Amino acid sequence: MDEKRDYYEVLGVPRGASADDVKKAFRRLARQYHPDLNQGDKTAESAFKEVNEAYEILSDSQKRQAYDTFGHAGVGTAGAAGAGGFGGFEGFSDVFGDIFADFFGGGARRGGSRRSRGADLECQLEVEFQEAAFGCEKMIHLPRVEACPDCHGAGSKDPNNVQMCPVCQGRGQVAISQGFFSITRTCHQCQGSGRYVSDPCNRCRGRGRVEQSRSLKVRVPAGVQSGNRLKLRGEGEAGAHGGLQGDLYVVLLVREHEKFTRDGDNVVLEQLVSFVTAALGGEITVPTLRGEEIVKIPAGTQNGAIFRIKGAGIESVHNGRVGDELVQVRVVVPSRLTKRQKELLAEFAREGGDSIEIEKGFFERLKEAAFGENA
Repeated sequence: MDEKRDYYEVLGVPRGASADDVKKAFRRLARQYHPDLNQGDKTAESAFKEVNEAYEILSDSQKRQAYDTFGHAGVGTAGAAGAGGFGGFEGFSDVFGDIFADFFGGGARRGGSRRSRGADLECQLEVEFQEAAFGCEKMIHLPRVEACPDCHGAGSKDPNNVQMCPVCQGRGQVAISQGFFSITRTCHQCQGSGRYVSDPCNRCRGRGRVEQSRSLKVRVPAGVQSGNRLKLRGEGEAGAHGGLQGDLYVVLLVREHEKFTRDGDNVVLEQLVSFVTAALGGEITVPTLRGEEIVKIPAGTQNGAIFRIKGAGIESVHNGRVGDELVQVRVVVPSRLTKRQKELLAEFAREGGDSIEIEKGFFERLKEAAFGENA
């Protein structure tokens, strides 16, 4: 058997190299000699195994101390097992995840303290019709999980007293060897966090997070509708162990208006008009979202006719264009008339060629003419 090379020489680092330097050297050489990048190259395959073996020893403080004292004899067959690909798998996989992340854009999960993103939250917010049309600012109140204000998320009374978990050595996982296989499980001591708190914070009891009631100001843009969602980035729940905070989604509910309805970015108004105005023409004053407007009614206007007021609608939330107001007229026929009014209408009917007698339901027929037979 060929004599083994010095492990420091294999990784190209001095004997006093730090753990980070050892790790960096291993990653660089593992990339260089990885079998996937050197298919069929036996020299590269051999070098890759040698680098793996060296890193397994020098990345473990106890094995490294034994190697520094006794050389290869101090680590027994551990190195050989590592070169074979089974022994030392746990230590190798901790860094190998980094290499796969570099090659393939992430996804390999590393050991160490598990920083997890906080949960997203969702709440409902009711706004008035005009608040939705023009935009507004509203306050919302919601409970959410936040970093503990006493320990600032550390989980310990003394934030500087958070230690590495003694069971998993900070990896958050432990490996259980079964024959040639190594099964990795979440560490039971730290529940996967990789941290050990000997004196937990009284307020959060070591969890690092507490539930708080929070008030937030929400800016509602002009033109929103029921069902629209606003995303408030970073206003969700706090992440575990310093992880990113989740987002808050605000679902809008627009209340109905007593006069207006909405059709896209247009506002629809149903306006009553007397049958005299509809017949002879005239002007009516109608409400809009921005005040009152005068609408001209031409003579002979029929029931259901629609008149458009340009630019009196709602600003689009997408492109800023303003819709119109659509005024739909409803012709009102009086239900009670004086004797003189009846005589005048009878004369009006005769002038138009109608042989309608007042006593036989003239006004009922007038309603039918305005609204149809089923009015």
